[in-house]
Amino acid sequence: MKIKTGTKEIRQTTTTIELRNDPENQTDYIEGYALKFNRMSELLGGWFREKIAPEALKDTDISNVTALFNHEESKILGRSGINLEIEIDAIGLRFRVKPTKTSYSADLLENIRQGIVNQCSFAFTVSSDPESEEWEQTDKDGAEYIRTIRRINKIYDVSIVTTPAYSDTEAVIGSRSRDQVEQLERKKLNTEIELLKIEAEAYS
Repeated sequence: MKIKTGTKEIRQTTTTIELRNDPENQTDYIEGYALKFNRMSELLGGWFREKIAPEALKDTDISNVTALFNHEESKILGRSGINLEIEIDAIGLRFRVKPTKTSYSADLLENIRQGIVNQCSFAFTVSSDPESEEWEQTDKDGAEYIRTIRRINKIYDVSIVTTPAYSDTEAVIGSRSRDQVEQLERKKLNTEIELLKIEAEAYS
């Protein structure tokens, strides 16, 4: 198991993004869900899957979110309160952005129109509250653990991406997450040791 820790986490979503037209202003806009609640992720880091609980965005800071292309701050498409709308509903975090008139925006819109670019991603931090996430052991679908995120502290950006921000062999988690996993690993190891002792006593 390889654990990579960090502060800001980035996750790709496989939800469909749509390109729509505003006939009144004769402009195109992109909309979709940056995240959906209770949707199990693909295998992350080669060892865990995660899902986001419906209450995770209850107190989340979404006051200054940017829309980016490939999480590159130099390729900004919009900002909340200006040309980016963000809404939390029963499904998840929905966004709509009317990209600024730049050359990279025009290229991106055409690639979305052709179906070449069709994925999105979001950057976030998990709350420092100890109950902000929960880890449980599993042996399903190749995962060792399932992580449930219950409180997201801040959403930094929603991004249209050409490729996943992190492959299934690399996923960043916070240091608190690492500590929780390590505690579970120690508990698992101690349980295995106790079982071995019981087995040895039975044959002695």
